[in-house]
Amino acid sequence: MPQSKMKLDSSLVKGWQKRGAMRSEKTRSKSEKNESKETLFSPVSTEEVPPRLLSLPKKPTPKICGSNYPLSIAFIVVNEFCERFSYYGMKAVLTLYFLYFLHWSEDTSTSIYHAFSSLCYFTPILGAAIADSWLGKFKTIIYLSLVYVLGHVVKSLGALPIIGGQMVHTVLSLVGLSLIALGTGGIKPCVAAFGGDQFEEKHAEERTRYFSVFYLSINAGSLISTFITPMLRGDVQCFGEDCYALAFGVPGLLMVIALVVFSMGSKIYRKPPPEGNIVTQVAKCIWFAISNRFNNRSGDIPKRQHWLDWAAEKYPKQLIMDVKALTRVLFLYIPLPMFWALLDQQGSRWTLQATRMNGNLGFFVLQPDQMQVLNPLLVLIFIPLFDLVIYRLVSKCGINFSSLRKMAVGMILASLAFAVAAAVEIKIDRMTPPQPGSQKIFLQALNLADDEVKVTVLGDENNTLLEESIKSFQKMPHYAQLHLKTKSQDFHFYLKYHNLSVYTKHSMEEKNWYSLIILEDGKNISSMMVKVEENKTTNGMTAVRFINTLRKEVNISLGTDISLTVGEDYGVSAYTTLQSGEYPAVHCRTEDKNFSLNMGLLDPGAAYLFVIINRTSQDPQAWKMEDVPTTKLSIAWQLPQYALVTAGEVMFSVTGLEFSYSQAPTSMKSVLQAAWLLTVAVGNIIVLVVAQFSGLVQWAEFILFSCLLLVVCLIFSIMGYNYVPIKPEDLQEPADKQIPYTQGNMINLETKKTKL
Repeated sequence: MPQSKMKLDSSLVKGWQKRGAMRSEKTRSKSEKNESKETLFSPVSTEEVPPRLLSLPKKPTPKICGSNYPLSIAFIVVNEFCERFSYYGMKAVLTLYFLYFLHWSEDTSTSIYHAFSSLCYFTPILGAAIADSWLGKFKTIIYLSLVYVLGHVVKSLGALPIIGGQMVHTVLSLVGLSLIALGTGGIKPCVAAFGGDQFEEKHAEERTRYFSVFYLSINAGSLISTFITPMLRGDVQCFGEDCYALAFGVPGLLMVIALVVFSMGSKIYRKPPPEGNIVTQVAKCIWFAISNRFNNRSGDIPKRQHWLDWAAEKYPKQLIMDVKALTRVLFLYIPLPMFWALLDQQGSRWTLQATRMNGNLGFFVLQPDQMQVLNPLLVLIFIPLFDLVIYRLVSKCGINFSSLRKMAVGMILASLAFAVAAAVEIKIDRMTPPQPGSQKIFLQALNLADDEVKVTVLGDENNTLLEESIKSFQKMPHYAQLHLKTKSQDFHFYLKYHNLSVYTKHSMEEKNWYSLIILEDGKNISSMMVKVEENKTTNGMTAVRFINTLRKEVNISLGTDISLTVGEDYGVSAYTTLQSGEYPAVHCRTEDKNFSLNMGLLDPGAAYLFVIINRTSQDPQAWKMEDVPTTKLSIAWQLPQYALVTAGEVMFSVTGLEFSYSQAPTSMKSVLQAAWLLTVAVGNIIVLVVAQFSGLVQWAEFILFSCLLLVVCLIFSIMGYNYVPIKPEDLQEPADKQIPYTQGNMINLETKKTKL
């Protein structure tokens, strides 16, 4: 459940469960009365509004195996599984795609990732408005799914190296992501609700069970895709590099399947017509109350008990009462975006942290973006654990663990998770070799002669900068740091081999790593300087290069589509990126001989140098050394922070939704859901702003987010302490209590008894 979180998807499920149950109660109540009346306030008008009737099919809908479950829900559940697979699978590899394919910086990659996530949670409001006011849920799902598929196609094309250059890839990626955001956000509020519409009111129990299956399909789609798509990216090579086109294409194919499956059930769906968008009505009611209060600010006009009472001239009293109850809950939503700002960084900052860690677990090599699979996996474990064990134990201890207190504890757990992430980041920084700064270089020497060589590095004034004795086929134990007087400088090297002394000169540039290779040619020695290329292994892969000491050219096959040729007489190859793992028999070929090299275990994140030698009568062998050492800190150290943030998510998200629905009127559930999604969108915008403008090192940024959430938690706790929960019966006000109205600039009202 990365990023946007499946609990948010389940908000649709929980909302429609409760709305369906309440709707059932209303239906039974109406069947006991011949006629129901309600007091409404409206402007004087002679027009009567005809009642809106649902055009539902009269014939019985097909059932599953003779049960009360409509056959149509099978198509909807499969559609949801495929769509969630599509969305979370694509999003799992998105940050690394920005970083290594588009070559954006970590801050830019993080910002665009969260801008996309934010857009995905703004567009549900648009999708709900289209479905409720214009097209209906079925057509909205169909049309926006087509947009969704188109976005995947464009996004996959943008990941093909053979199509255009950097600018083309960037434009295609941004256009594709925009279409995907419109598609996934637009159908988000429709699919769960459309599934609830398939049940008759008398089958409310079956509908509740359906929503459980629907929620399971969300979890299953996320769990499987978050594990598989990073493997498609890292284990498959396309055009000599990670196959992002395949990692985006497979989720796109799943979205095509989702659309096809959903369309197959078209003839058996119950399709209620659009009934109007309550979100729009609430917004208009609030705006009218504010503007009416402003227009009637004279001291001669009596004050009203609540500022929303100023909407009574135009809107029904029950709607005003519902909006009052809604605003009390929305006030508590103000601090919530900060929690989502932390939670959604699992797919961005935490994934980037994982790229600098060792994913080799011994039995399995874990890709950096695969760590996100821990979230949906732990959610499936923690939800029953908290509900059946932890909450019950707390209750038996006599502690009043209210919903608001659970949410506050969830915030604290998320804050602790980022404190742990900061500690892990500091540990990584200490174990990572430092990078040479301005007017500095790192140097090591490698002796390929058959006896010991003494290396002395001299400065411009013949002063000794470095002196080291290196045995045969050994290297210096550590890189030595040398200071330059300018950006580029010549260094003099004095090599003493037996009774032979050799002077040579090499030029080096600042901010680079270098390897001095000492060569033997009969009784003489020479040297060459090789620049160690950087940024070759930051994505958790392994980089290798070769020095060929043989008298013949060697062709090396490193995989089905990876081969290279190394020139004779100390030819040096460029770096080649490989999947980490065991390479016990790498096929090699010269013009007259075939042989195999044992490269051993290649750790992710390391860069290796292999020297091909033939010091015996047997086949040539490979002498192995690390150019750039791997990060020794295991990726398993991220497990505590994932466990803490997921526990916080279970306590915050699930509890928050349940609390919100219990405190809002039935008619306001959809508005509440829209507001909940907006808090996620705003949380992603917070990350975007901090990533672009904070300028902090990563561990300090983690500490900043942790402290900010603690402050917000304190504010939320104070707000919650002063909040008085309301009971469901308090949401209805007696009909005889009416708001007085006055003459003047206000509209005259009349009370109408209207049949429902």
